[in-house]
Amino acid sequence: MTSPAADVAGENGVTAASEPGGYSAGTIVQVLRVTALCTVALALLFIFNNYLIFWQGWPGVTNLYAHLGLFGLKPLRTGLDGGALTQGIVQLLLYLVPVVLLILMVTRAKSHSLRADADRLTALAAYIVRWGFWSVLLIGLADMVISFLRVEGFLADLVGADLAQDLGRSRFRGENVHFPLMGLSLVIAYFTRTLGFIWLALLIVVAELQIVVARFVFSYEQAFMADLVRFWYGAMFLFASAYTLLAEGHVRVDILYAGLSERAKAWSNLVGSLLFGIPLCWIILTRGMWGKTNVVNGPMLNYEVTQSGFGLYVKYLMAGFLVVYALSMLIQFVSYCLTSVAVLLGEPNGEPAPADEHPAV
Repeated sequence: MTSPAADVAGENGVTAASEPGGYSAGTIVQVLRVTALCTVALALLFIFNNYLIFWQGWPGVTNLYAHLGLFGLKPLRTGLDGGALTQGIVQLLLYLVPVVLLILMVTRAKSHSLRADADRLTALAAYIVRWGFWSVLLIGLADMVISFLRVEGFLADLVGADLAQDLGRSRFRGENVHFPLMGLSLVIAYFTRTLGFIWLALLIVVAELQIVVARFVFSYEQAFMADLVRFWYGAMFLFASAYTLLAEGHVRVDILYAGLSERAKAWSNLVGSLLFGIPLCWIILTRGMWGKTNVVNGPMLNYEVTQSGFGLYVKYLMAGFLVVYALSMLIQFVSYCLTSVAVLLGEPNGEPAPADEHPAV
């Protein structure tokens, strides 16, 4: 007769030794999967609810709780009317329903391993980063052309005086030029499998080169030229962080880490992700997006631009880079945690990720 320590958590391929309290490794795996997937889902939902609150005027879950007198929150001066109350309930359900669905999905799909979920999360982070790269590429080029035509006086001749005047307003340009290009980038990112770091770095070099040539050869310099370089620089460094984490490219104390065993490395990565990585990402998201005037919401809601004449109208988007950075890093840290626990539990690495889920540079 075999002991509980010899049991196998069948479908996950993890040795299910009994834990204190009678919990098997199989149960721990399911709890970890639910926790990891819910963490990512709540981050995505927090960003979406932020859009509903500050861009569409919805009340938010906090105001719903205050209206209902829950959790000791100070009552609202003016209670939520019928429409606002319905919106608040919908926002609450947006948090609750996906969590319930994820719990049901995990309990029914027990054959999925921790490594498989980690690979799927990595693929999601890669998709978000690809979308970010295509967005800054298309928006940078389009905004540069518009700014060049404006500063040289050609824009009104091409599109008419009224549209040229509208394109000189940051809100109009954001809603009618930048946002459609971001939507197009979502589609392009789905059908591409490379992250484009090398291409973006090359474009930055080209942008710097054209500044030097234009300034010292043709004595021509405009604000939008330097803005484009800063725009692409910021994107490259912040968007590449999640992939660099996946590729073990971030600086760490390798004097100790390099000599550790696989299990010790897994403990190091797990503890570091839980204590530092994931909390930092949540701090960036909450501190940047909790209020209307916070460091991310403030510039984006006001479509903030630089004060340097006819520069690019993309400064508000650079505040949004922090959201892409925090979200992609949080997803990758969660993926890191799942992979580390898989190592600690002895889960076999028998389900490699498809080739397109680990994008090449």
